[in-house]
Amino acid sequence: MKKIILGLVGAAMTLTAITSCKKLDLKPYDAIDITTGFNTVQDAKYWNSGMYSGLRARTYGSFNIPQEVQNEQLNASGDFGNRNGSFHRWGTFLNADDFSGVYASYYSALSNVNVMIKGFEQIQATAGAQTDSLNTYKADARMMRAYYYHELATRFAKAYNPATAANELGVPLVTEFDLAAKPGRASLKAVYDLILADIAIAKSLNKRANVRGARYFTPDAVLAFEARVKLATQDWAGAYTAANTLIASGRYPLYTTAANLKSYWATDATQEDIMRINATLTETVNTNAIYLGLNGAGGYFVPDFIPTQTVVDSYDAADLRKNVYFEQKLILIQGVRYNNVWLVNKFPGNPALFTTTFTNYQNANKVFRIGEVYTIAAEAAANLTNAPDALTALNGLRTARGLTAVSGLTGTALTTEVRAERTRELNFDGFHLWDLKRWGLGFTRGAAQVPAAVQNSTGFTGLTIAATDPKFTWGFPTNDLILNPNIVQNPGW
Repeated sequence: MKKIILGLVGAAMTLTAITSCKKLDLKPYDAIDITTGFNTVQDAKYWNSGMYSGLRARTYGSFNIPQEVQNEQLNASGDFGNRNGSFHRWGTFLNADDFSGVYASYYSALSNVNVMIKGFEQIQATAGAQTDSLNTYKADARMMRAYYYHELATRFAKAYNPATAANELGVPLVTEFDLAAKPGRASLKAVYDLILADIAIAKSLNKRANVRGARYFTPDAVLAFEARVKLATQDWAGAYTAANTLIASGRYPLYTTAANLKSYWATDATQEDIMRINATLTETVNTNAIYLGLNGAGGYFVPDFIPTQTVVDSYDAADLRKNVYFEQKLILIQGVRYNNVWLVNKFPGNPALFTTTFTNYQNANKVFRIGEVYTIAAEAAANLTNAPDALTALNGLRTARGLTAVSGLTGTALTTEVRAERTRELNFDGFHLWDLKRWGLGFTRGAAQVPAAVQNSTGFTGLTIAATDPKFTWGFPTNDLILNPNIVQNPGW
């Protein structure tokens, strides 16, 4: 693959502090001398640990919440305090600088990963276990780079269309550390060519065993990511093959009872997890804490955002997810109590991780799970006009979640049901806004459960966004445009 020079000056390209950094000679300051930091397989292990620590800091929280509050399924409460308000209100309220933290964080992580990819090549491993370990570390680095680039392209580039991707702007591609370089945006096709090439290398080198609740990139985790990427690039056959391989393995059976599904989200059971980021009493993770706002002493909740009546009603009474993803609570908004209001309860906090009497919202962050994989198989097969396989995947998920199987659906009717089921399964996991973008759909924000408890002014309830709205694609932060004039801003910012 053609080498692409790294250097996003405006993205704060400083190395994250990780275990092996003490070995680096950072002079000159616009380059990295890798000769002293990559001598043994143990060095590679230290770098690998630091890389996963970086991933821990880049999931959930501010890497999930903006796109969730930006879509149509939440209303801002009367006491939300304008937290995440710009994302929620769109239009002139939403500015490119609102995304600067996410943008810089991903590129900062990529600076480390690129150094690792280059540095690992100079380590000489002895035969056997050392070679397998080094190859797995190499696989991890490739997979991590692909993961971060997919996250960047999803946010800062248009949805992928194979017919136009070679002519659409993606994101700056960086594969070497060079602070002096100021790369422009590569084509979207070039970005995904790199992602797919890195996935292929990761698949060929990864030597880990596949286990439920894995904390690292296993071969199954790489396959789940491949399915996600190929769905995004409209490689329907590739997406279906990857997804169906995971389903057919039987290693991650879907939960089929409300109690077991609750254990997955509330107490971090592992059955459906292909890969997760564990929280412990001493190692915390980012949280999606905007949905509950428990006042433990008062026995009530003060959420920033309340699910719309529309999204609550999208779940049938028989759907196991309804009383797992949501729970009726007593809320207090601007001094007024409202009983039995449905709140998002998908991230309630694991009691085993509480450090006080009440929740701190710590749960294992889910990176890849089998529920998503079923939706990929169903959507990919539907796009292949393979209704039997689409219905098999769709009904596998539906019946596990307590719903009846559907039959006889083809064409638009099948696509509509596949999309609805994907939305129900993945709500609040950070996918829905990007799905609307992929599908070319706009929205009108859903009706409030309790109109008096939510914000009702411009940009809140009833907000209508056209499918063509440019702010489905995020803008590049101002500072990066100033420091690197080769970056072309997205339209509408």
